[in-house]
Amino acid sequence: MAGIREVARLAGVSPATVSRVMNGTAHVEEEKRRRVQKVIEETGFKPNEVARALFKRSSRVIGVIVPDIVNPFFNEMAKAIEGEAYRQGYRMMLCCSENRAEKERESIRILVQMNADGIILMTNNEEVEQDVKASAIPVVLLDRQLPRSCGIACIQADNYEGGKLAAEYLIRCGCRQLINVCGPRRFSSARQRYLGYEEVCRRYGREIRTLECEYSFEAGGQAGKEILERWPEADGIMACDDMVAAAVCKVLKKAGRQIPDEVQLIGFDGVAFGTMFAPELTTVAQPIDEMGKAAVERIIHYVEEKEIGKDQIFPVHLVKRETTREKEEEQEEQNEDFSGGKH
Repeated sequence: MAGIREVARLAGVSPATVSRVMNGTAHVEEEKRRRVQKVIEETGFKPNEVARALFKRSSRVIGVIVPDIVNPFFNEMAKAIEGEAYRQGYRMMLCCSENRAEKERESIRILVQMNADGIILMTNNEEVEQDVKASAIPVVLLDRQLPRSCGIACIQADNYEGGKLAAEYLIRCGCRQLINVCGPRRFSSARQRYLGYEEVCRRYGREIRTLECEYSFEAGGQAGKEILERWPEADGIMACDDMVAAAVCKVLKKAGRQIPDEVQLIGFDGVAFGTMFAPELTTVAQPIDEMGKAAVERIIHYVEEKEIGKDQIFPVHLVKRETTREKEEEQEEQNEDFSGGKH
């Protein structure tokens, strides 16, 4: 009687695809499914043999390493990954590195020992690059790249465009004194957002003013205080993420600044947290669900085809809420367009 590898060979698919067809745990293209089912019928291959082969081949576990579990961006990303992994018949193991390279190395080692099918890594540490490249299981980078990560698939948002979107919208809202509370520029995501902001400032003749800030509520609070001390005339602030934006907002409100009347503020990420305080936060939203799904698909594709796939950059979009206000003439134009527009 044929084994799983023979069925896979005859059907022109991977052994993992045969397993998925027999178990019904994940989506398989209809044409592939028909080929597999036809070969199974012709060879008399039994489902219990599939289960044994699957056990030897795959743990059905995907490891996810995040730098912290306080920032809501990583919470929402982990939720998106877990949901897609479960839909595909996998389980997620979540590891928190607390931004420490040694914990990331240890997590990679443990996941390899567990025979995880792959690792989705959100790292702030360049020191783990060699560990990633030497990993015996596939690694997908999510949200940011490592400096020399050639050959390692990276899923990320268009951070450069996001930086441009935020700066351009603040200018459209009438802001003249822009401040960029930038994430650490050793991270590719923060660096790209800064470059987008810088391009817009140069194009519109605005002075480039930047504070570098860690991704934490505490660091955002310190940035807010520094803005009040160094640039009390600031009327437009773009923050490196929504949590930092919330901290800056709190400091400004305590100092008596009216938002958005005196100071306008834009965050980054588009997490639900931004709607949980007043005023609700205008933000550049990343497609978190789609990015998490894509990272899971890269791992599963490797299990089936032994190819990790290419880098993927997702578009971002601006979510307008209460911490910004468009100039009246622009709002009037929009209202006229809406009332007389096409359907």
